Amino acid sequence: MSDLAQQIDKNRLPRHIAIIMDGNGRWAQEQGQDRLFGHYHGVESVRDIVEGAAELGIEYLTLYAFSTENWDRPEYEVAGLMELLVSTIRKEAEVLHKNRIRLHVIGDMSMMPDHARKELNEALEMTAQNTGLNLVMALSYSGRWELLNAVKQVARDVQEGRLSVEAIGPDVLQQYLCTHNFPDPELMIRTSGEYRISNFLLYQLAYAELYFTEVRWPDFRKKNLYAAIIDYQSRERRFGKTSAQVT
Repeated sequence: MSDLAQQIDKNRLPRHIAIIMDGNGRWAQEQGQDRLFGHYHGVESVRDIVEGAAELGIEYLTLYAFSTENWDRPEYEVAGLMELLVSTIRKEAEVLHKNRIRLHVIGDMSMMPDHARKELNEALEMTAQNTGLNLVMALSYSGRWELLNAVKQVARDVQEGRLSVEAIGPDVLQQYLCTHNFPDPELMIRTSGEYRISNFLLYQLAYAELYFTEVRWPDFRKKNLYAAIIDYQSRERRFGKTSAQVT
């Protein structure tokens, strides 16, 4: 792992890494266990990756923890995930604060149980002044929900005279997104061998480098994060220009 870390160019780190933490349920089933067993072990990966990102000096790390579509999973699994969320936040908030990590949440919090919102709000308040890694948890979130919500807010502001149609551009639209305080991700990682972005940060991932790995999320560790960053640094980011222009 130290060899991988030494290959990383600290001057070319992505400012923002987004991760789809996939494969908890399948990992558990491969172990002959219930799906929730995988989610509990996935927390260990979250802890390790947050630590690894902070050590490298990554500024923003967004984790896709629970989508709006996940509410349609079996009731026992949703209930178990909510309890896991509450217990994890309760245990980890002090650790985040001690390590100067600031917690953010994006998504439809109105759908979360009251006790989950309470724990989240307390953790958000506790870490609000921290200046280290910005840890963004996407909870009850989907890209389409975010864009639809943004369009409604834009329409409302136009209708009520606070915004003109002519003024609407990329920078204005950005201000209506959940992520308006964060830069767009440069690197998106998805674990467990699925090759899609599953309604995650649809607007923000426009120019992100996509990295897919067969590793299930409960097995994903710092060495896997390092490998993804090394792969990212091997790519040429042109943003529509030619290689000659970038050079």
